[in-house]
Amino acid sequence: MNLSYAYRGGSGHIMEAILVRVVRAAAAQMGPTQKADSRAHTLARILKLLEDAASRGASLVVFPELAFTTFFPRWLLQGYSLDQYFERDMPNPAVQPLFDRARALRVGFYVGYAELTPDGRRYNCAILVDRDGEILGRYRKVHLPGTVEPRPGARYQQLEKRYFEYGDLGFPAFRASSAWCHAIMGMMICNDRRWPESWRVLGLQGVELVCIGYNSAAYDPNGGTAEDAALRTFHSTLVTQANAYMNATWAIAVAKAGKEDGSGLIGGSCIVDPNGRLVAEAKSLADEVIVADIDLDLCRQGKDKMFNFAAHRRPEQYRVITERAGVIEPSMRIDRKRPSRRRPKELT
Repeated sequence: MNLSYAYRGGSGHIMEAILVRVVRAAAAQMGPTQKADSRAHTLARILKLLEDAASRGASLVVFPELAFTTFFPRWLLQGYSLDQYFERDMPNPAVQPLFDRARALRVGFYVGYAELTPDGRRYNCAILVDRDGEILGRYRKVHLPGTVEPRPGARYQQLEKRYFEYGDLGFPAFRASSAWCHAIMGMMICNDRRWPESWRVLGLQGVELVCIGYNSAAYDPNGGTAEDAALRTFHSTLVTQANAYMNATWAIAVAKAGKEDGSGLIGGSCIVDPNGRLVAEAKSLADEVIVADIDLDLCRQGKDKMFNFAAHRRPEQYRVITERAGVIEPSMRIDRKRPSRRRPKELT
């Protein structure tokens, strides 16, 4: 929806114009994409999700992380086996139909992909494309999980640190045009949503809508049996709700889900309001579209009161957050030896 005006007042009263800032947005969850699936097959699924969202009135569609491919960092790859998953340009001929159809429908979108830059750098990337088909913003994943070297004996790896560099763009916010009610928008990718610093940096830019795509394992990707699909889905929803509330912003978090090349991915795609409430939630592990009306002015309650950062933050007390990455525990306290309090022997 575009900017519009509502009017209040009655007979004999001055009519007051109220600006209504509502964007209808969709989370386009994807089921699994197998290694054997062709690019054309996957793109056809994406286009179908786009059409479904547009038919329900959405002007913004959020797709998952690495939407055009399988989650290839679970495999040890090199040469063409690795390079085939990267996009050297965006858009490019393989994905141009998405841009063309979205522009024709007047629908913008967020989509994640593997980026290979002209100078050979590799990033886990996402872009935000406006309703005119122009790239509004680009984000590169900062919080890369996993390891550089494969874990011995593991059936599935998590090798994002091997295949991607850490994002170098920070957490920029972008001001949309009137087509999206001049919303202040930000992006994250997967693991970023688990780190409150990601949200607070966007919050300090006044963010009103955060778009997040993810491919999250339905098991502990670092080994062990302490986490299962239910717990990891709970954690995914928890961090989205909690951080949306603490930064008074809408959030749309979208999964690639299901059994992908034998490896499970959680679902749980959701749309969360600035009070941290679930407004819409996916019910399956397959291709699924959920839609909600994003009233951007719901952000004002939190931003002007409880989370009025200018009034209440004390950054001089938070220096440790940027001074170091790891934990430094307080020194161990050594108990002083206490004198013996044995009772004296009774005389007999």
